[in-house]
Amino acid sequence: MVIPVKTRDGGYDIIMERGALARVGELIGESGAGKLSLIVTDDGVPAQYAETVAAACRANGRAEILTLPQGEEHKNMESLTMILEKLVELRATRRDRVIAVGGGVVGDMTGLAAALYMRGIEWINVPTTVLSQVDSSVGGKTAIDFAGVKNAVGAFYPPAMVIIDHDTLATLPKRHVVNGLSEALKMSLTSDAKLFELFEKEDPFMHLDEICERAIRIKKAVVEEDERESGLRRVLNFGHTIGHGIELACGGTLLHGECVAIGMTALCSDRLRERLVPVLDKLGLPHEAECDPDEVLALCAHDKKSEGIAVMTVLCREPGTFDFHRMDPEQLRRRIATVVRG
Repeated sequence: MVIPVKTRDGGYDIIMERGALARVGELIGESGAGKLSLIVTDDGVPAQYAETVAAACRANGRAEILTLPQGEEHKNMESLTMILEKLVELRATRRDRVIAVGGGVVGDMTGLAAALYMRGIEWINVPTTVLSQVDSSVGGKTAIDFAGVKNAVGAFYPPAMVIIDHDTLATLPKRHVVNGLSEALKMSLTSDAKLFELFEKEDPFMHLDEICERAIRIKKAVVEEDERESGLRRVLNFGHTIGHGIELACGGTLLHGECVAIGMTALCSDRLRERLVPVLDKLGLPHEAECDPDEVLALCAHDKKSEGIAVMTVLCREPGTFDFHRMDPEQLRRRIATVVRG
């Protein structure tokens, strides 16, 4: 299956099929002839994934693998510098490329390195987690965390291609599968009531391919209309403003998708919360956190979605609907208090 994504400078294809990793050489095609490919992965990703991509690239060019340490705490300037230094060491030119093989952290950092090196080189994204497949693989947002602020330094820089192979999910721990499903659940709440009903009435783990495809198509439609997040694309931040604050305040004990689930719980109507909490329980996602609510509030104020003293939030009252709402600190404090226990 090929899902084309349009951008202001052209576009790229998302290729989604089981077994795609084994066909990566065929999918990349002749575009790699004579090129150097730096494959960036981390030590939490099965090594054979990067090795498979490297072998395919070596069929008509050069390839090297750079393995970074795993984890959000390594999504920083040091890791970004390691990628850039490796490109310099390999004497990469503007016609060469980088390929991300891993989750959202690897993809975000590799894409940012591609945007910066020689003022922009080609990059290909091979996401291997549910979270990266349904969310960060679409839209061309690249970033690192900086000075205690999540994704504070980044660029809009679309990939040349995205290759999604759901077979890579077989090696994921269930917690990480659930972590990604949180983002798909988010998109169902704001944009697809029927998809939310699937989460409610069916076993989501038996419908991973369908959920992933529907979530990607929702995000594709949003980013095509608002590539640079000047309006509609803010809907994708549902649950993230408070979720990012919780993620940082909890010091990494909760995963990104778990924090988004808590953030969504805080920013939906009472009636919808009654339907959402059982879905979260079924998936194994939290709807409360134990951390300092004042710290969460302070971190929300430093979030990229803040505008002066007000913070732009997304509210969801019924599945398939949303509203944008600027909240002052007191309004946000009350929302945080419903889900954060100090």
